[in-house]
Amino acid sequence: MTPQILVCGAGIVGLSTALALARRQQRVTLLAPRAQLAPAEPDVYHPRVYAISPASQRFLAQLGIWDAIPEARLTPVRGMEIYGDGDGRVELKAWQAAHEQLAWIVESGEIERVLLQAVRMFGIPWIEARATGWRPGEIETDAGQRIAAELFIGADGAASPLRTAAGLKHEARSYGDIGLVVHLDAELPHHGTALQWFRDDGVLALLPLPDTRDGSQVSMVWSMREAQARELLALPAGEQAAQLERRLQEASQQRLGRLRVRSRLHGFPLTLEQSQPVAPGIALVGDAAHRLHPLAGQGLNMGLGDVEALARVIAEREPYRAAGDLRVLRRYQRARAEPVAAMRLATDGLHRLFAAHNAPMAFLRNAGMRLVDDLPFLKRHLIEQASRN
Repeated sequence: MTPQILVCGAGIVGLSTALALARRQQRVTLLAPRAQLAPAEPDVYHPRVYAISPASQRFLAQLGIWDAIPEARLTPVRGMEIYGDGDGRVELKAWQAAHEQLAWIVESGEIERVLLQAVRMFGIPWIEARATGWRPGEIETDAGQRIAAELFIGADGAASPLRTAAGLKHEARSYGDIGLVVHLDAELPHHGTALQWFRDDGVLALLPLPDTRDGSQVSMVWSMREAQARELLALPAGEQAAQLERRLQEASQQRLGRLRVRSRLHGFPLTLEQSQPVAPGIALVGDAAHRLHPLAGQGLNMGLGDVEALARVIAEREPYRAAGDLRVLRRYQRARAEPVAAMRLATDGLHRLFAAHNAPMAFLRNAGMRLVDDLPFLKRHLIEQASRN
């Protein structure tokens, strides 16, 4: 049967898109190679973790998959401490806005696992191939197939083959930074608190993870200048771990005591990207549509917001309109324009603010942080805004 909607990509955003549409009685098919996930092991955690906002948690619960994630693999974030490059400091607690938690830290692999199970349960058709070409109403795959559909959804990542094949406008700017990620053993308990330091050499974040038999565990995300990061990545494993631990001891101000490397170090380039989100018969979601600096940890949340809005717009369209009607897709574009632009402005603005090294700017940003920390209503506003993304 010819699919009504073809979703290209089977990461978290692609699987969520297919599931959200299927739950709204849309005829949907997935196009992507099948992922092979290794069984979960105690004390072994996927290298990529996400901070899931309350809005994203509600959406995943609506999809019926949140409760399927093992509770032992979830870490509620009940507080956050943010440090400037001087004496600036902001402390946020969930209770300040009458919330139980600010977010949940979840492994990428655990979310994918439950989404794959749900996709199988719903019997969503899956074509194991990649998009290589596109023309209005039809896609070509690397297996030589030609597949027709009313709507093609690009959920196939920052390098989106569908976006490239369709010739949609795409802008990208490198930050000149590399995001380094690794899991660490912490000497002191994290108490469900996320920590972040804005420094001359980048932005360091430590995210709380479940305890292991070795004690407290955190996930590091360090947006480091490219030259420094590549130098670190090129070192032999033992020397790399020793040097990273030395740097962390100074950068983290020993907030969690001694930090020891417990997993492999990974690095990925950081870019600011924006794409044309819709065209007749095509819509982009997630990293295919936009990519932000990870300092706010909102990348996946923005992608899930795209999915929720697109699924709603398609399901609520007039009966006489096709799923790929540009009038329908423009509604999705309008729904996402403001939240994506606001988050882009916030993350890029913060990066620029702390990248400026002159003394007046340093004084102003740290003074601003102290002011925020002294005003409870501003803290409540920040927490409420983050909860909506």
